[in-house]
Order: sequence, then structure tokens, then C-alpha cells
Amino acid sequence: MEKNQLYHKAKNVEDAMAFAIAHSEDFRFIAGGTDLNVNRFHGTIQTSCLIDIHEIEELRQIKGEGNDLHIGALVTLDELMQNPIIKKEFPALVEAAHSVATPMLRKTATIGGNILCENRCIFFNQSEWWREAVGYCLKCEGEICIATGGTKACFSKFVSDTAPVLICLDAKIIIADNGKQEIVKLEDIYTGDGLKPNKLSNTALVLSIVVPLNKTYKCVFQKLRPRESVDFTSLTTAVSVDETGRVKVAVGGVDPKPIVTEGKSLEERDELIKYVMKKSRVVDNDYYTRPYRRLMIDVLLKRCFKKLSSEEN
Repeated sequence: MEKNQLYHKAKNVEDAMAFAIAHSEDFRFIAGGTDLNVNRFHGTIQTSCLIDIHEIEELRQIKGEGNDLHIGALVTLDELMQNPIIKKEFPALVEAAHSVATPMLRKTATIGGNILCENRCIFFNQSEWWREAVGYCLKCEGEICIATGGTKACFSKFVSDTAPVLICLDAKIIIADNGKQEIVKLEDIYTGDGLKPNKLSNTALVLSIVVPLNKTYKCVFQKLRPRESVDFTSLTTAVSVDETGRVKVAVGGVDPKPIVTEGKSLEERDELIKYVMKKSRVVDNDYYTRPYRRLMIDVLLKRCFKKLSSEEN
């Protein structure tokens, strides 16, 4: 443990929240730690206080409540993949979880951590000496975005793989903050600002993800990355259609936030893809080039629509 490092193992949500408020200027919640610890090692996240929440049992449950399925924020990706209800009702979510990292990491990484995964960029997610040598960017107190040369905006990419599928399933999240709880649509927490990718306050804690069980969804997931394991996404696409024919599209990896749009039927495919292409702010901050990733948005979305159309027939 580093000098002057404060570590607190929370007994319950109330304990975690009280400690967070007491150290609101300099702390991080830690559960699986698969994202946080790597960023701390690289020096891209610096904090002197860690609040360990991984043993809070109420956040580790998957349970049905009325017409909804509540997935605790501390459910690991491996547990998510093995749950019989999720396997039956939401197979695309299982597929998305399976695409994250490696089997060993999925036994530790949590669903809450994945939807709040830090935005990434090949110019930022490097060691301290590498960043110092190439020059600091906006995300680490530099003066320019190295990927674009601009001085006003950070375009670090949104890399959660489970979030696009959850968004297509109309998921909401329950958040605890300042002694209150609120429920919000998952897609509404993302800002599009690479420097502060989500709207949650420093002391906010995600308690669970809520997915409706009283709707019938068909959802397709596609992912582009250099290797079938380990690598973060270069492009994630998810498309769903419900029993009314309503279509929802969510795309990650090509903007600081997920690109989300909806249509009334699968026949609106071309218009929906055109919208995503227009809204995606793809920059050269990935292993693949900007032109290739833009091309693959069209390719992967058409594959999603084709699979959904074949299932409809």
C-alpha cells in the first residue's frame, strides 16, 4: 500500500456512502478493480482513498421484482453469464459480457464497473513515462488533444460492451447519493465529454441495473477489436426490436458516449444507420484507423439488422 493511502472496507451501502461523503474530494469506490487498478498503476487515476464495496451483499443479487429484473452492480460478468434468467431472456447481454476481457477477469469485473468503465484513448492509456515523452493530453492536464490537435474537447472513446446492449433493452439504473435514491435511464448518464464521461456526482453509487421483464426483445450484439479476448472495443454495436416492432440502436467505441437512436420498424434501417454515422465523432485514437472504423459502423449495423430481419421471418 502506498504511503498515506487510506483504505476502507464498507459494511453496507450506508457505510460506503458516509465514508464517501467524508472524503468526497479524493476517493474512489473499488469493487472488481480490473479497470481502476490498471489506471492507478499507469498514473491516469490518482487517489489517496479507496472505499472497498465488493462485500456489500445487497449489491451482489440478481432478482425479479414485479415486472423488472434487478441486477446488482457488484454482480460479476461471469455470474451474469451463468444466471439462468439472463441466459433465457437476454442472451445478447450474455454475449456482450462474454466479449469483455478474459475468463479470469470476468470472474472479478462487475457489471456496475463495466457500465462506468473509464473512456480510453491510445494516447492516454499508457505508462507515465510514455505520456511524458509524447506530451500530456487534455485528459491528463495537457493543453491539446493529441489525437486531433484540438484544444477544446477530449474524444476519448466510450468502451463499455454491456452498456449498448442494456440500453437497447431499455435498462435503467438505481443510484444512491446524498441519502436519496433515484432511478434514471442508463443512456442518460453519459455526457459525451471525454474528460468527464458520466453525469454522476463524486459520491454517487450505482446500486443496480433494472431491465424490464414484461417486454419481449430480440437483440443482436457485434464487436470489433484486434483480438477475440483482452482488447477493449474499437466498435460495439447493438440493435434490438421489441414486440411492437420498435427498434433501438446503441453504438459504442466511436464517440465519448454511446450513440443511441430509435425507429418504428426494421424498415428504417438506412435512416438509423445514417443517423449513427452522422453523430459518431470518430478520431484516430484507436488501433484501427478512423476511415476503417467508420466503414465498420455501417458493416456491423447491417449485420445486426440482417440477423434481426431473418429472425422476424
